[in-house]
Amino acid sequence: MANLTKMNRKQLEKVIKDAQKALKTLENKERREAKKAAEAAAAKFGFSLADLTNGAASSPKKKAKTAPKKVREPKYANPADAAQTWSGMGRQPAWYKDAVASGVDPKTLEI
Repeated sequence: MANLTKMNRKQLEKVIKDAQKALKTLENKERREAKKAAEAAAAKFGFSLADLTNGAASSPKKKAKTAPKKVREPKYANPADAAQTWSGMGRQPAWYKDAVASGVDPKTLEI
């Protein structure tokens, strides 16, 4: 192991560059080995890796495209503050939970 404190800037940059290259090479090797192991495991059950991943196994760096989230129209409104609304999807807001817990019929909160 080289004594890093005795190296100049150029030498240190070369060490960093060499280390990054070695890490990339190692990562690629480990990725290939992992893929082989996954293919073997899938084959054990009679599948190909592409069957189990919908073909996504061949390009792990591609990001799946997702559709933009739909903005849902509000379905419920807080009677105390009409600016507070809820679409009925996802987590219930505190005002909705409190109203229902106090005996208010959810239908009366509908817009």
